Amino acid sequence: MAVHSVEDVLAKVEREEAEKRSSINVHKSLDLEFDLGNLLATDKNSIDIREFRKSPKDEFLCGLARDNTQLLINSIWQLPIERVEEAVVGKLPDPTTRLPREKPVPKAKPLTRWEQFAKLKGIKKKKKTNLVWDEVSKEWKRRWGYNRAKDNTKEWLIEVPDKADPIEDQFAKRIKAKKERVAKNELNRLRNIARSQKIKIPGTGLPPSSQPSKIELGKALHIAKMSTASVGKFQDKLAKEKEPRNIGKKRKFLPVIGDFSAEKQKQLELLKLMDNKKPKLDVTKAVNKQMREEDAASAALRRKKDIKGRRGKGRGKDKRHKGAKQAVRHGSKSRKS
Repeated sequence: MAVHSVEDVLAKVEREEAEKRSSINVHKSLDLEFDLGNLLATDKNSIDIREFRKSPKDEFLCGLARDNTQLLINSIWQLPIERVEEAVVGKLPDPTTRLPREKPVPKAKPLTRWEQFAKLKGIKKKKKTNLVWDEVSKEWKRRWGYNRAKDNTKEWLIEVPDKADPIEDQFAKRIKAKKERVAKNELNRLRNIARSQKIKIPGTGLPPSSQPSKIELGKALHIAKMSTASVGKFQDKLAKEKEPRNIGKKRKFLPVIGDFSAEKQKQLELLKLMDNKKPKLDVTKAVNKQMREEDAASAALRRKKDIKGRRGKGRGKDKRHKGAKQAVRHGSKSRKS
C-alpha cells in the first residue's frame, strides 16, 4: 500500500474544490441578459471561430449551452428563497420579454343582462348545494332535474285557489306556465347571444328599417292598439284610417253552456247537405259559365272567318299577277315577230 502524506491529501482536496468552483463559476467578457420571469438568458458574446473549427461542433455547442445554463441557475439562486413543505422555492419576478402567441388572446365574454344588473347593484352569486332535504319523502334529493325535491309535477291533487275559476284545469295551467317559463328563458338566451355579437334584434311592432312602408306602419299601429288592456276596443281611429289587411281574425267558438239552438241549426244544415245526393245548383254561376263558353265559341268562329278571308284575297291577287305576266309575254313575242 502506498502511503500518502498529509500534504498530498490536502493538495488533493484543494484540487477537487478548485474543480468544483471552476464548474460553478463561469467567466464571460460580456454579462448575459437575464429574463428570470421566462427563465431566459441571452448571450451576446462573440464565438471564437478558431476554437469552433478545431474542436468538434457538438462538444463546443454543448459546452457553451452548459456555461450559459450555469449562469442562469446562479442568477436564480440570488432571488429570495423560501421553504414550502420541505422544498426550497424561489420567487420569480414578472417576465420582461414579450413572447409571441400561437393564437390570439381570447376576448372577455360579454356580461348578460342579469350579470350587468347584479354588478351594478352589488349582488354576489351564492353557490348552492346540489342536495336538499325533502320533507315529503324524508330523504336528501337533488335540487334540480329528475327525481328532485319538491317536485310539483308528481302531485295527484292540486288545491284550487280562492279567486281562481273552479272549472279551470289546474294541471293544464301549471304545464302551460312551465312551457312559458322555458320559452322565456330560451328567448332571453338568444337575446344575450345576439347582444354579444352586436346583431340587431327586430322588435315586435315595427321592424327596424330606414324607410318603413305604408303596410308596415299600418301593422305597427294595429299592434300598438291591440296591446292595450281593452285589446283596442275603446281606441279612437285616426282620420282616413283603414283597417289593416292580412292581420287575421280571432276565432269565435260557440258557448259551451246556455242556448244551443244556433249549434243545432248548424248541425242540421250540415246533415242536410250530406244527405242530398244531387249537388246544390248555383243558377247565377251556371248562367255566367254558359255565357262565357258562348262568347269563347263565337270569338273562335270569327277568327276562323277572318283567316279564310285573308287567304282568299291573297289567291285573287296571285291570279291577277299571273294574267298580267302572261299578257306582257304575249306582247313582247308579237313585237319580235
